[in-house]
Amino acid sequence: MFHVVDTMSLPREDRFDWWCQEVGRGAAPTRISSEHADDFAGRVGMLSAGPLRATVMGFPTLHSERTARLIRQSDPETYELTLVLSGTMSVAQERRVARLGGGDFVMWSSSRPYTGLVTHGGVGGARTGQGMVLDLPRALLPFPEEQIRRSLATALPAAPGIGTLLARHLRALLDEAPHLTDAEGAAVGEATMRLVHAFLATRLGGWTRLEPETRGAALLACMERFIEQHLADPQLTPHSIAAHHHVSVRLVHHLFKQRSETVSALIRRRRLERCRSDLTDRHLNHLPVHAVAARNGLADPAGFSHLFKRAYGMPPAEYRRSVRGYGRT
Repeated sequence: MFHVVDTMSLPREDRFDWWCQEVGRGAAPTRISSEHADDFAGRVGMLSAGPLRATVMGFPTLHSERTARLIRQSDPETYELTLVLSGTMSVAQERRVARLGGGDFVMWSSSRPYTGLVTHGGVGGARTGQGMVLDLPRALLPFPEEQIRRSLATALPAAPGIGTLLARHLRALLDEAPHLTDAEGAAVGEATMRLVHAFLATRLGGWTRLEPETRGAALLACMERFIEQHLADPQLTPHSIAAHHHVSVRLVHHLFKQRSETVSALIRRRRLERCRSDLTDRHLNHLPVHAVAARNGLADPAGFSHLFKRAYGMPPAEYRRSVRGYGRT
């Protein structure tokens, strides 16, 4: 499912040609040049997980170009969605130029000429740029082609919202891909593509074109992120979550049926977990137990003590005494 090779395992004179050959095996081959061709420090990883096909690359300063000749030779008719993991890059297509930094997304089409430049170079061929390219078959994207064309070679920042979720998910996928079984990889690939479609919908304005399952999964992910960011707010409830996302409370409860706990149970569990963590933190020893609860959205001292004892087997004050001397420094 995931295979990585580094040029440093090859003779110096073969590194650049090998790297260009490996990258050329991707969905849309490009012509590549680099001032570090004589001693090229590059790394290529090929990821295949269910419907997801991706190439992960690490490289020094280079220039890539997809020419009309390459398009005539072979065109997979894909859109290439790239996440810049590190370094700075520029992408030109459709008479537009996007200048990108780490954390940005950009998309280009395999069916039109394209140029890319990694502009943040290193010394002595140091590997300074990293990117992850997702191959998105044109026929499988639920958006009008003209709508997509308007976004080509345009910076698509990850933040805020679902773009951040997608970027974090892709980084985590890179870390965990070597440990996934084929069945797990297929399931993760399906989930990744739904998240990709949801991200593009927010950027292209095509939300209503997504399948209900995809819209629901994306909305649920946004709600979970909102909950995590607002645990300290005593007014965090299914009603406030619904109001923030402009949906009904009924829909909030319906979406959380996909999880092993209700939305209220999730809020309660995460608040208690934060309180438990704070009670082990020596820097917070000056705070009374009720203040620890209040800073995590639990304003009722008696209610907090009852919930904490039910979850962890002892009252919060006793728990703090039991771990004092072993807490975080």
